[in-house]
Order: sequence, then structure tokens, then C-alpha cells
Amino acid sequence: MTNPATGMCIIAVVATQPNPAESQADDLLILLAVARTGRFTTAAEGLGVNHTTVSRRVAALEQSLGGRLLAKAVGGWELTELGRRAARAAEGIEQAIAGLSGGTDAADHELTGVVRMSATDGFSAYIASPAVAALQRRHPHLAVEIETVTRRVRQYRSGLDIEVVVGEPQVHRASAFLLGEYVLGMYASRDYLAEHGTPASVEELTRHPLVYFVDSMLLVDDLDAPRRLVPTMRDSISSTNVFVHVEATRAGAGIGFLPCFMADRHPDLVRLLPGRFAERLPYWMVLRPDSLRLPAVAAVADALRAQTAGYERELSGRGWA
Repeated sequence: MTNPATGMCIIAVVATQPNPAESQADDLLILLAVARTGRFTTAAEGLGVNHTTVSRRVAALEQSLGGRLLAKAVGGWELTELGRRAARAAEGIEQAIAGLSGGTDAADHELTGVVRMSATDGFSAYIASPAVAALQRRHPHLAVEIETVTRRVRQYRSGLDIEVVVGEPQVHRASAFLLGEYVLGMYASRDYLAEHGTPASVEELTRHPLVYFVDSMLLVDDLDAPRRLVPTMRDSISSTNVFVHVEATRAGAGIGFLPCFMADRHPDLVRLLPGRFAERLPYWMVLRPDSLRLPAVAAVADALRAQTAGYERELSGRGWA
């Protein structure tokens, strides 16, 4: 049966001697749960068993199939080549079980389970959140977990179905899709400009302090534009969170290098020298092939594409013009 909270098939472990074929089918479904979550404990919670059972059943399946199915990676477990073949077989079993459950056409198309994704702060708030909320209105049993982070794409994606990153990723055993582009510009608050004057040139702008990312912690090369364009600007408030950049700029901490789609919604912020500072950066979406085959993941990915396309004017800095 299915856990209504997670959408995972619950494996019933009985004391009687199992049929070998049935036992292997159950083990394949357990492997699939580990592959999707990247962790034995998380998979166990979704399946309604303890993590010792999950570990034992995966080990039994490895012995039966004659090879390692999982390899330890940063942040969890990744499927080996044999594991990926086994997971594809498990998906077939899962689909067959779903087909036997009956129900109406509407129920057959109901999306359930948990989709795990990571994205930058601004994308998560203004693109991913409304896209997922709209999807959940049609599929209320779908859950989406969003990790907000600004980093390069992971080479090991245990526990994540979707990653949205800035800059074109170099990935292995994954699919990458260009979602769209966004523009960053220089901004200051009206109160700050009234007190310190409005810079009319790049030279004048460099005399002001910069609100931006912590340089030593910046993990995305595409986001180093201020260091390249105005290397002499001294740091004011630095943060790994772009919402801090926006609010610090609004509070008068200095001149912020901000995404236009975030800054332009605040009438107290003024864009400076737009002809000189209009850094255009791409959003890319990365999915593992085994995740992309899941209807819930595919639906969330499609919703992100559509929401990004519909938000193009704001992303380009023309939404509030």
C-alpha cells in the first residue's frame, strides 16, 4: 500500500517465508526509495520500516544481483550503474502496482510524493514558490522541499531531484536545461542618495561602499561581476543571502549589486547607471535521469519552466518600468 504522507509504497515485512520473486520485488522498491532520498533513514521513514531493515534488504538485493547497487557520495548515497538498472526495474514494479490500484481517471493522474529541489534565494521565493503553489492546488498530495543555496551544481546529487543554479553547469549523468536569464544592476536607496549624492559615473560610484556576496564564500564564478567591473569598491555589508543584500541596501548600507526582479519591486530603491551595469546571467535546471522519469518531478520541472518564462519581463528588469 501507499503512505499518504509521502506517496511511497509501504513494504510489509512478515514472519512467514517469502516468495523469492516477491521478496526481490520488495527489495527493489526499497532500493528505489533510497535512490530518491539519498539516505537510508529517510527512505525507512517513508516506507514505514526501520533503517536497519532497509540496509539489510539492500544488502540482500546486492547479493542476489551480484554487485554493488549504491555508492557513498557527498551528502548521501548514489546509484551505481547496476543500481540504476535495478532502479529502472523498480519503477516498472511501482507503475504496475499503481495500475492495479484502480480508481478514476482523475485519481490515476494525481501527483503524490515528495520532490526535493535546491535553488537560489531569489528564484526560490519569486519563481519556485508560486509555481509549486499553483501545482499543488491541482495536486494537493504533492509535497516539495526547497533548499535555498547559491553554489555550483553538485556532481553528486543524492537526495535532490532538481537543482536550479546560476551559470551553465558541467554535469555528468544528469540533464541540464536553460530556464532563462536575469539581470543584475547597481541600486541605492533614495535616503542614501539624498545624504551621499547620486553617482553620475563609474568613478563616482566606486567611492561608495558595496553591498554584495561575501567574496571568500562566493561559489559561483558568474556572480563575480562587481569584483571585475568595480574592483576598487570597498565592502560594506556582505552576506551569502541575497535578501540581506536587498534589505541592507534599502537601509542605506551602501550601493547594492542586486537582481532587478528583486530590487525593482521596492520604490525606495533607485537603479544607478543602467547603461553600464546590466549583468545578464542564466538560470539552469539540472535533473538526474532517474528523477526526471518520475511524474511528480517532471511536473515540478515543467511548472518551473512555465513560471520562469512568464516572469521574463521582471527578470530582465523591465517588469516595473
